[in-house]
Amino acid sequence: MRSVATPVLPVTRNATATSAATRLSGWGRSPVVEGLERIGEDLERLTRDVSLTRGLGRSYGDSSLPAKGGGTIASTRLADRILAFDPETGVLRAEAGLSLFALNRALLDRGWFTPVSPGTQFVTLGGMVASDVHGKNHHEAGTFGRHVSRLLLRAGSGDIVETGPDVERELFDATVGGMGLTGHILEVEVRLKRVNSPWIWSESETAPDFETLAERLVDAGRSWPYTVAWADLLHPSGRGILVKGRWAEPGEAPTTKFTWPGAVAIPFDMPGWAINPLSMRMFNALYLAKHGRRTRTGIAHPQSFFYPLDAILDWNRAYGSRGFTQYQCVIPKESGVAAAAKFARLVRETGGLPCLVVVKDFGPEGPGVLSFPKPGITFAIDLPVTDVTPGLVARLNDVVAAEGGRVYLTKDAFTSREHFRAMEPRLAAFDDVRRRWDPDRKIRSAQSVRLLGDNE
Repeated sequence: MRSVATPVLPVTRNATATSAATRLSGWGRSPVVEGLERIGEDLERLTRDVSLTRGLGRSYGDSSLPAKGGGTIASTRLADRILAFDPETGVLRAEAGLSLFALNRALLDRGWFTPVSPGTQFVTLGGMVASDVHGKNHHEAGTFGRHVSRLLLRAGSGDIVETGPDVERELFDATVGGMGLTGHILEVEVRLKRVNSPWIWSESETAPDFETLAERLVDAGRSWPYTVAWADLLHPSGRGILVKGRWAEPGEAPTTKFTWPGAVAIPFDMPGWAINPLSMRMFNALYLAKHGRRTRTGIAHPQSFFYPLDAILDWNRAYGSRGFTQYQCVIPKESGVAAAAKFARLVRETGGLPCLVVVKDFGPEGPGVLSFPKPGITFAIDLPVTDVTPGLVARLNDVVAAEGGRVYLTKDAFTSREHFRAMEPRLAAFDDVRRRWDPDRKIRSAQSVRLLGDNE
């Protein structure tokens, strides 16, 4: 892995590392814990005696938090160099802390894009592997891990290990989607996707109810590489908007120079009462009215298509100081669209406040031992954290487990150990790999304590 391709940036390392006591949380801002974050440029040195590695902190719950208050974790933020890139094949090797934000700005206007993209650019390559992120093209491209060819890890045993689909395969498969629990990811090698222009040709349409929306979503995946739906689950019908996209051909793309837009920021926490059923119903109605009933087609900027919320920095502050959780689950394909529509009704009827609901169509399951996607319909639902949130999540999990579905650990903050085990028959295989490479469970997180019973 270290000798592949041609360096495009000089690589220098500063061995100096700093540690700072800080309050840590995921993007949902709940829970919040005290911890010690060690920051430096040399990940091999930085990860020698810490229990967890953390990137930009964009997982929503407790998966990137230390297993106990005051615990020490390593930050990859300064280990963000592109080590090598082959412009013929698109194979990129980089340190785990390289962000998708930086990668897009370095290579998109040169004709290369990540093969799979989550809904924000503010994630690191290491985090994309640990979460085995999916995107609007899962039905076509699978998860990010499918395109990764090599990883360099520091295992819990302390050993530096190179792994990939043909090298230490069991460790590789457990690391892809393993939430950082199989080792500290140091370097990532991935094959990027060549694109004909940096622009997206997009088409969108409204649907009068959720069942119609889901049926059109699945059907659109047969001819469009990128598909996603927004659903209004505060409305009795579950109406919504279906969005489809593909990379624009050079003749379709604007002739003006491609640039990335700026962003605005929310400078303070919004009051807790700002997001309420009335305000969200009004917002949803205005959003649908703005789209109109006709089908819209045209050129879209990749930021507005892939990362609409990145235009608002610190948008999580809109939920106030108590924060929010994003409940993401998948209802299996064999359960049918009717089961997904039934789940959508349940979300509305259980008394929660589904502020933002994104729906996607999943394709085949990947090789990652704990990777989230499987064929079916996935819901990502933003819920303000209140006293009723744990009970609401438990009721939703009852249904998901009964249907044979699962939840996304990158987003989870409230699932119980019992529900997780009921959803996850692959857990024994994952435990076997951890036992081999980290027999003392040196690598652990607040989430692994909650869901896997790792000792604090």
